[in-house]
Amino acid sequence: MKPEKLSDIKKELLSRSVPELTDICLRIAKYKKENKELLNYLLFDSDDPLAFGEKIKTLLEEEFKALQKHYYYSTKSLRKILRLMNRYTKYTGNKQVEIELSLWFCNNFLQYADLRTSHKPLQGLLIRQLEKISKILPKLHEDLQFDYQSEFEDLLHKADSQAKWISKSLYM
Repeated sequence: MKPEKLSDIKKELLSRSVPELTDICLRIAKYKKENKELLNYLLFDSDDPLAFGEKIKTLLEEEFKALQKHYYYSTKSLRKILRLMNRYTKYTGNKQVEIELSLWFCNNFLQYADLRTSHKPLQGLLIRQLEKISKILPKLHEDLQFDYQSEFEDLLHKADSQAKWISKSLYM
């Protein structure tokens, strides 16, 4: 069975009544947790995406505090944190929230993760986030770019001094 195009679905939704739309939304939310979370965001949190970002930080802060020291387990936990963070960021569709959370993740990574390890997957998590930030920065408004650029440079300086495998010149 092949799903219809989004334009066809939109036309069909416009022809439906409000009670029918409510039933459709509730039915969609019932089958997948992500659909329910997205619906929850759209109904209750979409007014202020930055406040939603703060909620995400609070939620994931406990995960960072419970991070194990062994590189294998900390890598698994950090991947889980990133997966959740990316899922919630996808709901907002806001680049400012995305860069805010990525900077927060990198700062917590430097604080809680074992930076002396040579475990490549663990190192790759931080490196990919730094690359992601450097790609998102030019897409922001000029004022936000200036603010986040200085925060990013501070993060790079901190990472360069704490982790011998990070070179800030690669991201400048």
